[in-house]
Amino acid sequence: MRKKVVVLGAGIGGTSAAYELREVLGDEAEITVVSDTPWFHFVPSNPWVAVNWRKPDDIKVNLPQTFARFGISFSAAGAARIRPEENSVDLGNGSTLVYDYLVIATGPELAFDEIEGFGPGRNSYSICHVDHAAEMARKWEHFCADPGPIVVGAVQGASCFGPAYEFALLANTDLRKRRIRDRVPITFVTSEPYIGHLGLGGVGDTKGLLESILRDKDIRWITSARVDRFDSDKVVVSEVNADGGVGKVHELPSRLNMMIPAFRGVRCLFDENGKPIDGLANPRGFVLVDRHQQNPKYPNVFGVGVCVAIPPAEATPVPVGVPKTGYMIESMVTAVAQNIRDAMHGATPKKEASWNAVCLADFGNSGVAFVALPQIPPRNVNWAGKGYWVHLAKIAFEKYFLHKVRKGKSEPIYERVVMRLLGISKLRG
Repeated sequence: MRKKVVVLGAGIGGTSAAYELREVLGDEAEITVVSDTPWFHFVPSNPWVAVNWRKPDDIKVNLPQTFARFGISFSAAGAARIRPEENSVDLGNGSTLVYDYLVIATGPELAFDEIEGFGPGRNSYSICHVDHAAEMARKWEHFCADPGPIVVGAVQGASCFGPAYEFALLANTDLRKRRIRDRVPITFVTSEPYIGHLGLGGVGDTKGLLESILRDKDIRWITSARVDRFDSDKVVVSEVNADGGVGKVHELPSRLNMMIPAFRGVRCLFDENGKPIDGLANPRGFVLVDRHQQNPKYPNVFGVGVCVAIPPAEATPVPVGVPKTGYMIESMVTAVAQNIRDAMHGATPKKEASWNAVCLADFGNSGVAFVALPQIPPRNVNWAGKGYWVHLAKIAFEKYFLHKVRKGKSEPIYERVVMRLLGISKLRG
């Protein structure tokens, strides 16, 4: 009898997992993907959407049509609750899916409610979701008609810093093209202990590179920042000292705010009483996994991507999380697909994701790239560089990844060969 494999989530992690599971398991498994939307969207392009350099439809793929061509079932009902003791998932439409193996790739819930006045519909905007980025794009045009000061960055507990740098510098580039940059003071506010920390203790000389770029583009910054509240005309920020005390409180005038929020687990990882499911998720709602991406309590449950619990890289005055970047997520996917195959054949899962990271941050007319092998220090490779080539590389990567999604490929052979030549692998050992 064919095994039932359910994948929760259809972002970079979930879509890649579906394709790789289909390739690795073949006809041995029925694969079903569950999402709360029928669309895949390429999250790394959201900063472009926010300044109207892309339209949302440019970075979307219709999943029901695409998955059907590759024998993958799909539901856009969303997951209401996971019941790991029963090997089942309650869906948002009232139905239930049973599984032999479950891959959780839901991404996060955005914790806007943790700061007064924070988030879309309040006094700030977001680029974490394509719909939020589209809303930001509409606001951007109104703002540019009547410009003023901007506050950009990432709040306490955030774990995704690259898009904040991208938006600040894309905004700078777009404002210069419009010849109104001189009317827009930009302040970069971040929970990082220093510019370029990125939740990773820095990669190569990201500190020096990004400080130099911000200084060159007339962008002021505040680090070790705890955002106290967002008002309609200002952002109140406490600058935290190394000992945890508040050194200075800033009241930053602002006509437009874009701040990356902290993340937490999605609702299906919590029980009926609103508590994280015991043994499945940590107190914040992130999925608990071992080095094989396997849940310790429920061995037929695996986790990939932003929803996975990873401890901070180091202690910082203001809490920061560890980012889960694209290639790192893809390495988790490869480990999970092969470990599920081994488990189906009676073997003990042993594959470990490399957690290697290759990242591109576009600034419109330049950019910063880094390679961290692995992402969490200490590293075998620790490199960062900048240049116009990064801008071109990210455009190429966007087109390439969307092509992979449309063609049902997780890792075409030529990508595998190129990465091996560069010494970048998805699995350890």
